[in-house]
Amino acid sequence: MGFMQITWQQGLMLLISFFLLYLAIKKQYEPLLLLPIAFGMLLTNLPMAGMFHEELWAAFLDPASDAYHSYGAILKDAGLLDVMYIGVKAGLYPCLIFIGVGAMTDFGPLIANPKSFLLGAAAQLGIFVTFLCANALGFTPAEAGSIGIIGGADGPTSIFLTSKLAPHLLGPIAIAAYSYMALVPVIQPPIMRLLTNEKERKIKMKQLRKVSKTEKIVFPIIITAIVALVLPDAAPLIGCLMLGNLMKECGVVDRLSQTAQNALMNIVVIFLGLSVGATATGVTFLSVKTLLILGMGIIAFSLGTAGGVLLAKFMNLVSKDKINPLIGSAGVSAVPMAARVSQMEGAKADPSNFLLMHAMGPNVAGVIGSAVAAGILLTMLG
Repeated sequence: MGFMQITWQQGLMLLISFFLLYLAIKKQYEPLLLLPIAFGMLLTNLPMAGMFHEELWAAFLDPASDAYHSYGAILKDAGLLDVMYIGVKAGLYPCLIFIGVGAMTDFGPLIANPKSFLLGAAAQLGIFVTFLCANALGFTPAEAGSIGIIGGADGPTSIFLTSKLAPHLLGPIAIAAYSYMALVPVIQPPIMRLLTNEKERKIKMKQLRKVSKTEKIVFPIIITAIVALVLPDAAPLIGCLMLGNLMKECGVVDRLSQTAQNALMNIVVIFLGLSVGATATGVTFLSVKTLLILGMGIIAFSLGTAGGVLLAKFMNLVSKDKINPLIGSAGVSAVPMAARVSQMEGAKADPSNFLLMHAMGPNVAGVIGSAVAAGILLTMLG
């Protein structure tokens, strides 16, 4: 029986999976993905179950092996989770999720206030600063890039980039990314209050103009063309994000849009969560590297929050129409939670202030920004 074969690493990982299941179910921390990730960790650490084989994927990544980049060799001896993981390694699941995200996203606030692009870009500061710090601490450039992307607060993008650059770190990076996304209401407010004064938090912004249907249809097409031509490595994520949004906004494929938002999204989330959890085996997860990744992940996320707030303050020095700096924190792409945090902090300073729609501009810009940042890192390090 498996009881006789269990190692201390597997036993500890089982306990960690139980704890994550508790957080997902009881505390409701990003339950849609944390629950399948935690259950994938449970399955992969069950001795003798044979669901995930690290040695097969090590051979897949070894240029000296006959199985180098051969999915056929994987399938020959694969377990259930090995087969599912192919979708992660091939970059399929994150892109499919981006179609669903695009179908649920309204880019209207961003189109109405193009300055939001700058705030979304500034919030990517944490990605590149953490990349430099991780590299200085001894991580390889590819590993450092995968750690830095946590600062974008975008789970699918983190998984997409890490599966390309540092698949052996996929488990801890995915768990860090989704854990910090769930903790947005805890992590961001102290940083926002530290970097702003009460007068700034009370700034009321002008109502956004109404965006036409034509603008909403043209926007995803133009963004896809520009980003793909300037940064081809970002095309898979941006293209899928904008495809989903175009299906939503054009109004002629409602069935496809509803499928992307619901059935497709739900199915892929199950496969993605289980696959990512499968990589969190005791041997790879229980290490000093994992602790460093968790620590640098929160630094990346905090710097991203600070970057957006500080740029908004700087823009107020040269802009006639004042920006409430609180919306800059929404430049991290935890949609729509980060925008809600901006609204809540603004309401604490002035209950009559309504910042949600203004914050949605930087928030959705952050989704684009994190995908572009991933494309830059993949171009540099891939």
